[in-house]
Formats: sequence, structure tokens, C-alpha cells
Amino acid sequence: MGNEGAVVGEIFRDPWGIPHLRADDANGLAHVQGRVTALDRAWQLEVERHRAQGTSASFLGPEALPWDRFVRRARLSDTARRCWDELERTDPGTAEWVRAYVTGVNEGLRSADAPEFTRTGLVPGRWEPWTPLAVWLSTHILFAGFPAKLWREHITSRLGAVAVGLFAADGPGTAGSNGWLVAGDRTVTGHAVIAGDPHRFIEDPGVYQQIRLSCPEFDVVGLAVPGVPGIAHFGHTGSVAWAITNAMADYQDLYRERLRRTGAGVEALGPDGTWRRAARHTETIEVAGEEPVEVEVVETDRGPVVIGGPEGLDDGVPEPGEPPPAVALRYPPRVTGDLGFGALLPLLRARRVADVDRAVDRWAEPVNVIMAADTEGGTLHRVAGRVPVRSAANGTRLVPAWEPGYEWRGWHEPPRAGLADGVAVMANQRGPASPLGVEFAPPHRADRITELLSRRHRWSAADMPAIHMDTHLASATPLLTHLTTLGVPPTTPGNPGTPAPRPGATRDAVAEPAAAVGGAVSSDRVGGRAPGVVPEGSSSAGSTAAVGGAGSSDPAGGSGVVPEGLPLAGPTADPDVPAPNGPGATRDAAAEPAAAAGGQPADCSGAVPEGSPSAGSTAGADGPVPSGPALSEAAAALRERLAGWDRRMDAGSADAALFAAVRGAVVRRLAAHPAFAGAAAPPSYPEIFRPWLALVPRVGHALEHLLSAEELFGIDRREVVREALEEVAARPPAGTWGDTHRLAPWRALPPTTPYDEPGLSGDHDCVLCTSPVPGLTDLAARGPAARYVWDLARREDSRWVVPLGASGVPGSPHHRDQQPLWLAGDLVPVVTDWAQLTKETDV
Repeated sequence: MGNEGAVVGEIFRDPWGIPHLRADDANGLAHVQGRVTALDRAWQLEVERHRAQGTSASFLGPEALPWDRFVRRARLSDTARRCWDELERTDPGTAEWVRAYVTGVNEGLRSADAPEFTRTGLVPGRWEPWTPLAVWLSTHILFAGFPAKLWREHITSRLGAVAVGLFAADGPGTAGSNGWLVAGDRTVTGHAVIAGDPHRFIEDPGVYQQIRLSCPEFDVVGLAVPGVPGIAHFGHTGSVAWAITNAMADYQDLYRERLRRTGAGVEALGPDGTWRRAARHTETIEVAGEEPVEVEVVETDRGPVVIGGPEGLDDGVPEPGEPPPAVALRYPPRVTGDLGFGALLPLLRARRVADVDRAVDRWAEPVNVIMAADTEGGTLHRVAGRVPVRSAANGTRLVPAWEPGYEWRGWHEPPRAGLADGVAVMANQRGPASPLGVEFAPPHRADRITELLSRRHRWSAADMPAIHMDTHLASATPLLTHLTTLGVPPTTPGNPGTPAPRPGATRDAVAEPAAAVGGAVSSDRVGGRAPGVVPEGSSSAGSTAAVGGAGSSDPAGGSGVVPEGLPLAGPTADPDVPAPNGPGATRDAAAEPAAAAGGQPADCSGAVPEGSPSAGSTAGADGPVPSGPALSEAAAALRERLAGWDRRMDAGSADAALFAAVRGAVVRRLAAHPAFAGAAAPPSYPEIFRPWLALVPRVGHALEHLLSAEELFGIDRREVVREALEEVAARPPAGTWGDTHRLAPWRALPPTTPYDEPGLSGDHDCVLCTSPVPGLTDLAARGPAARYVWDLARREDSRWVVPLGASGVPGSPHHRDQQPLWLAGDLVPVVTDWAQLTKETDV
């Protein structure tokens, strides 16, 4: 394979530039897949290779240093090499297939032409056989959201254990998805339909690659991960189809270590009271434009030390009487030497649900919920992946490495579930994976999809895009409830009861019951890239932007510098929240874009804007008498307008913009309250973890809990809401939701000419999940990274779409040609007839 002049396979294209590949065998097909990926996504592959190795700062500069430092300390590339060695030993057939893909990538990179290489002076490097494993690992290392344990420990130390439940909601770091399966007895064809959309950080080029892989063994269409062979997450073989959602399982642990230096190196105290030698070496990180940085890499019996060391934090001061902080990360592939690549070829070869079931028995991580259906009526709904059996404490906080009882003791059996009334719905809520996780998404998206599917008995593939695009926001209920009671004596101190629905209210507008999260609070989720990523120079369509939101990138930390072209929104910017998007911004840290929400200042500290009607007022404890004056005429009118709002976050809705502005003002005021002062300053952990520790995003994502709890640290929430209402009434947003709620894709390099990114419908808890960060920004860095509808009756009636296009090359006709369809909720036909395709070349 790869001999000069030898034809390995063929590349065809459909009208949207989507590659359809054909070869004589699986290995030849992997070779062609690697080559076409390099031709379409050369710059993306080079960025991902450097990120996986921890060398991205060498050409992206100091903003990428936090991510590179984390990759080195967590030993990601070394873990990928270990997993490759184990794959070669235990599954040589799959190893040969992966090697064929890498050969194709290297051939393609030699002839690839991407403008970013010219801009940076970078020359594509060589991929090694283990590089796809490293790319997979670096893409997903933060999916389980282990930094949330840092947040729980921080908030507990400042506000007590009760705060963990109050803030138990979607943090900044984990990706989610919608997925639903409708069995044949609920469809017009008598065959199942699977539909959904993975929610990840929107990247340019996109995180998913539409592709078809065909050889005598199999013919599969699906969404591939660039840099990884096969089709892992979403695929249709013609007779069986599958899709995944994030199971929200907890399978990574953080251990507090006690380390000491000796003449021979570093030792760590174990649970048996014995000091044992830790592995230690130093590595050098090259940084474009700056001096190289040396990193000490330490690994104990628990795992690599990713925070602190023998002397503690670089810029932290140990608590009196406490040892210097050092935290080790334990994650399954580092322990087992297995990343689950043994599942990839069996998935392609699957013919029935039972084949998919056996294939995903070999899945490792990330831990997912799998839904599958076949043409014979079979269905599957189960969890796949490795979750260790250990103490419940490991799942919620940092545990002491020197005490017994926190070791891993084997692996959980993946749970299974069935269908209810011919339907299965997963949207990261509590479901089959409940025993394996700690925090899950609120049930709103899942409940809404279930409710929509219940409205008719028979469904078709063509009906599914309407569900993708639903914008009803159930989580608006607590804030709207508080608004409707302003000016009315509260029914209980600080927590007004839920009023009866207004005359003529629809069922959708009626308050929905909240589900317990983490068993802590009665009311009613977290791969992606890093929180707070706004591309340099991206258009905010009139909204002002501020630093914050965190950025490392679905990796490397930000610098705290405002991207060029984005003015500060407030008088100050929070120095503890990394910059929005820039070279190396942390995608995986789950950075959310940093722009002002609803045109209001987005100071991450939560400060109330100077000059607002209630600036300087102090909210007192909850009580029966409002602490402020009666509502102004403008505020009363705004309250009445929101009472009549249909709760749909449509881009063209002025009412949705008003609601978002009030919500953002409430979030900032709550975060600025003295009751939360202790939580406002995060620990001095590495920059990559700051997105999980920033208070404003945490308040924003947990607002539903915070407004619904029986008591909130003595905060008069009624007064906070009143002040926020007055603030927005005095300076209301001038336009519609889509004017400020705009797409903000992550890019390793800003475009030479900024794109006018579109306004979006949707919100974090809508089925159309386009995520702002309330209180910080209306911009959406995260949303549907693809949409799909798999029809088991006729594969050619299936549909798919991505946010931009099939090509990652700026200026290509297929770079952004799918975006109008993605915005409108339309999907591209899946072409299966080779006669309708255009042959591009032999390989």
C-alpha cells in the first residue's frame, strides 16, 4: 500500500463536497480516508497533532502554553503511545488499519495546501501510528469534567456542603447532545428513525467530518472525527444505524498527594503509610516569540500530577498546617493502556443491533449512551465505556492519596435501558447512566423532545428537523415566577410561590417541575473546547465584548488579553478569567465566549454597572417586605411584557432578548452579592482549570437552582430580581435575541478577514441548544456541531448537516456552504447512488 503508481482507492464528491470513498478492502479504505482528510483538513490535522503532543505554543504562541503544559504534565502523548503498543499486541488487525490511515494522512499532507501554513510559516509534520490515539485522547480528556471536582471543593470550602447541590448544573467543561430513537411501530414506514445533534464547541474547521466509507466488507455513511479512522459516533451501514450522547459519567479522579524531594528525586506518600519513588523528569516547551519553558513532570502510583508539586502551587500559598498542594489525575487509559480503538472496525462491519452491541463492549472513553436500530426491528439503548468502581467520595471531591479506601476496584457493568412507548430519548439527563455519574443535565431538553414526540403516533424522517429546531425554554420558569410576584407580598420569605398560569397560557408556559440534581436540591449538565472563546475579530453585531469566560481551547489557556477588535464592555475585566478566543484558546477547558450579554457589561466579577438604577443598593436577607421602592413605570411594563412572552428563544424575538438581558443582570447581581464574596476568588490552580472555577458562569448555569432553592444564604432574591428588572428597563436591548446571540466559532488562528457570524435561535436549555453564558456573554461558542437523521427504511432518505461545510480550507466553495441550511434547520440529503457522485481522483 502506498507504492508509487499503485491505485489504493477512489475519491468521489457529492454536490456539497462531502467525500465518498471506495477501495478494495478496509485497509485500503483507511488509507484513502487518511489522505482525503489531509487534503480537506490539513491545517486542522496539524493543529490537533501539536495539541495532542503539547507543542502548539511553538507556533500559536504563549496563549497556547497552558494547554501544552497540561498535556505534558498529564502525559497524554505517552498514554497514547502506551495504548498503541497495547493495540499492536492485542489487536494487530486494528493496528494495521490505523497504520494505513496514518500512511494516507502523511501522503495527503505532502500535497496539502492551506493558507494557514503560509501565515504561520509552519510545515506539516509527520504523523506517527499512535497520533490518532493521541488526537482522540486530547479531544476527550476533559469530557468527563474532572475539574468540576475542583469547583466543588472550592465552593464547599467557602460556602459549605449545601452549595454543591445549589450549583449542581452544567459547568463549562463538558459536551452534551440530543438523541432520540423512534421504533418502527411509531413511524410511517414501519422502520426506525434515529435523530439528534451533538453539542460541542463550534470550530472552524468543524469537529465532525461527513464521509462515506465503502469497500466489499461494508458501506457506511457517518460523521468521523478528523484525525481518527472510521466512524465512531454516528453511522449508518444501510442495515443498522447508531448514535451517541454523552453519558455524563464520572470516570476520572483527582488525588491530593503528599510529595517530598529527596536526593534521588521525588517521593509520594501512599495509603499504606510508605513513601514511594515517583517518576520524574523535565520537558521543554517551545513558545513562539518567547523563551522556552521548562516543565517538571511527576507521576505517582495514582497518576500524573497536574496541579502543584513538591513545593505546591507556582503562585499559591499553602494553608497553615497543610502540606504544599499537589493533585494527581487518574484516568482509565493511563491505567489500562486501552482507548477503545478495538471497537472501530467492528462498528463499520456491523449488520444488526447485536453487532453494534458487541462492538461497543470494547468502547473505553468517553463514556457514552448508545442508541441503535436495524432494519429487522432491533433496537439498543445502553451505556458504553469504562467507569471505575471506587468510593463515592472519589466522584465528588479530591481525595487523599495517603489514606486507604479510595483505590479503584474494577469496572462497573455498563447499564442498559429500553424504550418507552416506542421511543428512547437522551439529552444528558439522568437516565441509564445515573448510577455512574454525579451531575447531569437538567431534564428540560429530554422532557421537551419526549413531549413533542408524544404529540403524534406516527413519525417520518422528514419530520425530525422540526424537533432539532425547537426553542422553548422551560428553565425560564423560576425567573419569570419571581418577576410576576414583584409588587405582591411574597407567600414565603424570599421564595415566592408559583402563581397560577395566566389566562390563556399554553401548556408550554406552565411551570414545569424541577428534578433533583445530585440528590441535593429539588429543582431542576458539561468536550469540547474551553469556556469563553470568542474568535479574534469576530463580529458581535453591536454587542460589546468583555474579557472572560475562560479560554484554554477543547484545549489551551488564554492570556487574559482581549482579542483584537473586541472592545471591553465594562470598566474592568476579570483577571482570573482567561481571554476569549485567540491562538491556542482552550477548547477543552470549555471556554465560553466573553462578550456582554444583551448589551450589558460583562465584568466577570459580577459588578453592577455604574449608573444603573439600583447601583450601590444593598440586598438584604429574604423577608416579607421588598427592600426597594415600587417598580418604576418602565419596569412594570417590562414585567408585563415578559409575563406574556411565549418562552421561545427565537433569533427574531425582541422578548427573548429582554428576558436574556434580565437574566444576565440577575446573574451578575447574584455573583456580586457579599454572600458569594468568598467564592469569587478561585484558588491559584493552573490557568486551564479557571473556566470551571469562575463564579459568574457558575451562577449563570445554576440560576434555576439558585432562584428555586428554599433559602440562598440570606440573599433577598426578590430584591435582586427587582433591581435587575429596573436596570434593563432603564437600558433595554435595542434589537432581537439574534442581534447579540451570535455564533462564535473557535479557530486556532483568527481569519484574515473577519466573518460576519450569524445570529442564532436557541439557548442552553432549549432543544436547539446554542449556549450563551448568562451574565457574561450572549455569544454562543457551543451548539449543534452536526445534525443527523438516520432512516432505517431507506438510507437515501437520511439527512445530515454541519455548521460550516465539508472543507476546512478558507475560500473553498464548500468551506461554509452548509451554514445557511444549518441556520434554517434544513439538512443535506445523504447521497448513496454512486452515479450521482462526481469522481475526483484515484488514490
